[in-house]
Amino acid sequence: MTTMIILCSFVPQFLISFFSGVWADKYNRKILIIIADGGIALATLALIIYLTAGHMSISALLLIAAVRSVGTGIQMPAMNALIPQIVPPDRLVKINGINGSLQSIVGLAAPAVAGAILIYGKFSTILMIDVVTAAIGIVILLLIPISKHKRAQETVQMSHFADLKEGFKYSLDHPFLRPLFTIYAFFTILCVPAAFLNILMVTQVFGENYLYLTLNEMSFFIGTLFGGLLIGAWGGFKNRVKTMIFGLAAFGLFTFCFGLTQTLWIYLILMFIVGLTMPLVNSPIMGMIQEKIEPEKQGRVFSLIQIIFTALMPLAMLFFGPAADVIPVQTMVLYGGVLIVIMSIAIFFNKKFYRQGEFYPAGGHEVKE
Repeated sequence: MTTMIILCSFVPQFLISFFSGVWADKYNRKILIIIADGGIALATLALIIYLTAGHMSISALLLIAAVRSVGTGIQMPAMNALIPQIVPPDRLVKINGINGSLQSIVGLAAPAVAGAILIYGKFSTILMIDVVTAAIGIVILLLIPISKHKRAQETVQMSHFADLKEGFKYSLDHPFLRPLFTIYAFFTILCVPAAFLNILMVTQVFGENYLYLTLNEMSFFIGTLFGGLLIGAWGGFKNRVKTMIFGLAAFGLFTFCFGLTQTLWIYLILMFIVGLTMPLVNSPIMGMIQEKIEPEKQGRVFSLIQIIFTALMPLAMLFFGPAADVIPVQTMVLYGGVLIVIMSIAIFFNKKFYRQGEFYPAGGHEVKE
């Protein structure tokens, strides 16, 4: 059932990404976000009514997970492409860091709130909170005046598949995006043991204890919270690629270290630091795309990022998950950390790509040979 939930949460998002990026470039991004969030809320409300009527079905939960996945797949490229419309170019990395901190607060608080509600209330109460907060978010977004981007104002539009082909060709031919996507793909695969199998590692090394598992989750989310606040206040190095390299090297080094430890409190400190490094990797990546790519192409570029993640993460889980029954997770974490450090060194010595990290506004600065 857990496998089915994971598949229903990722596969629809992967499939809709082939359409959502084109929609984010062709249509009003603000309206797309509202429609996606509203659709998720309505589907959740339907589940509440279904549960209130006394029904309980795994199929219904799987269906709602799939609907939410589709909504997220539509919302994320539009949201990431909308940010540069309301944020000055030189503030994008900071804003992405602050946004990451807000997500970390949600990730930290939501399980605690949900657990408290389940003690005194019902599962449907948790779902209703989601519906209410979605409604609040939609109202706030409606009140913010955001004009359509230039492409959405055009009366004559290309066909969907012509748009999709153009976006893919643009991304794969771009001298900055092509290596960036390669880096993102390898990082997505190599971080799976440390980021997604750490729960197994805690049980293998320290024993099956709910308190340990809770502390493990909290240390990571608190780390990402402070990492987001750090990048939000600091903004990173002037060279965005330098910030990303620093984040990658730190992530690899400290995952290697917590792969060696046999002491719980040391492990929790290291997990906190690993969480802290995540915004140092993700915020510069999002910021550089928002800075360098023309606004009318950003939706398709962000959908390609989404396709890479939603395709490779489950595939990596299919490999590393069964492997964890044969190879200790600590061993996989050690090797993953070493490979990420090696990757960060290789990026540093790729001087052409490294120079692309200097700040240039959207329009596609290209470093000459």
